[in-house]
Amino acid sequence: MDFEFDDDLRMLQEQVGDFAIKVVAQGAEARDHAAEMPQQLIQQLADMGLFGISIPESYGGAGLGCDASTMVVEEISKACAGTGVLISAHTSLCVYPIMAFGTEAQKKKYLPGMASGETIGCLSLTEPGSGSDVGAATCRAELKSDGWHINGSKIFVTNGKEAGVMVLLAVTDPDEKKHGMSAFIIETNTPGVRIGKFEKKLGIRCSSTAEFVFEDCVLSEDALLGERGQGLRIALSILDGGRIGIAAQALGIAQACLYEATKYANTREQFGRPIGTFQAIQNKLADIAVGIEAARALVYRAAWYKDNDRDYVQAGAMAKLFASEMCSKAANHAVQVFGGYGYCQDYPVERFLRDAKITELYEGTSEIHRIVIARSLV
Repeated sequence: MDFEFDDDLRMLQEQVGDFAIKVVAQGAEARDHAAEMPQQLIQQLADMGLFGISIPESYGGAGLGCDASTMVVEEISKACAGTGVLISAHTSLCVYPIMAFGTEAQKKKYLPGMASGETIGCLSLTEPGSGSDVGAATCRAELKSDGWHINGSKIFVTNGKEAGVMVLLAVTDPDEKKHGMSAFIIETNTPGVRIGKFEKKLGIRCSSTAEFVFEDCVLSEDALLGERGQGLRIALSILDGGRIGIAAQALGIAQACLYEATKYANTREQFGRPIGTFQAIQNKLADIAVGIEAARALVYRAAWYKDNDRDYVQAGAMAKLFASEMCSKAANHAVQVFGGYGYCQDYPVERFLRDAKITELYEGTSEIHRIVIARSLV
């Protein structure tokens, strides 16, 4: 398999990479300190067409594949991991399920606005009592004469502050185990929907993470996404694709670690020479570089599988597991190269270390991915 980009994708990579350096990276530190995603940056991302990268041209998007959306997240995450996950969550957790399971009417209603960036998307899945155990959800959707009545709460909703459209997973048939959940499309300004709180996080601080509370929120019957009882299957399908996006985010963070650590190693002097001439430092840089190349192969292999309609469950889990753990190791090595300075906010590797950890947790923990991989083997 050849994962080399064609000329068009290589040109897009150069454009996105240049934008990431000149625009996204410049405010990364300030966004981290403020824990805010400026509307101006969201508009600039929209003007670049990055929110519609995988949406078909017929709905206003670029019509590109998973390789392109993966590359975009990777390039943006080199500059700012919080901004990278804004795009990743929008694309893989909300755009994808609408494209894959939505009716034509739903696609025409939501995808054009999501392609332009006028509307940001999110997924509402996790609950206080159901994290890795998706099937333990308790948020209810009850069909009555006037539509679906939603009651309950969700936590850890990425893009919660910015999102105008949400894909929600709720229990419709509590007596059914495998077919008890259903998926819905909700506009976040619908009466009965409110944000409970925003999480104060260790890393990716400019990315909003919200709790949503649903109090007798009434949806029309056509808000159902896919068929009733398909919710668990839809949720697992969303997560399978979302893992590739998070793996790309981890890959981008690791590359930022290598860049900063190498630059510092070439300029910082101890004992009369650059620390990059010492074998102990060279070993750390080499380990990061090898990890990045191995992760890249796994990440774009998973994207290739998805684009070519191959079963990518195992490939996505492998990519996310390896890339995320490699990312954390790369961030630790980078901080070590910087020594005491690496622990201070004067240098970006401190932020990289905080940002890296989440890649091992969301879209499935490393422990869950090992289970996914093992089950595919035995």
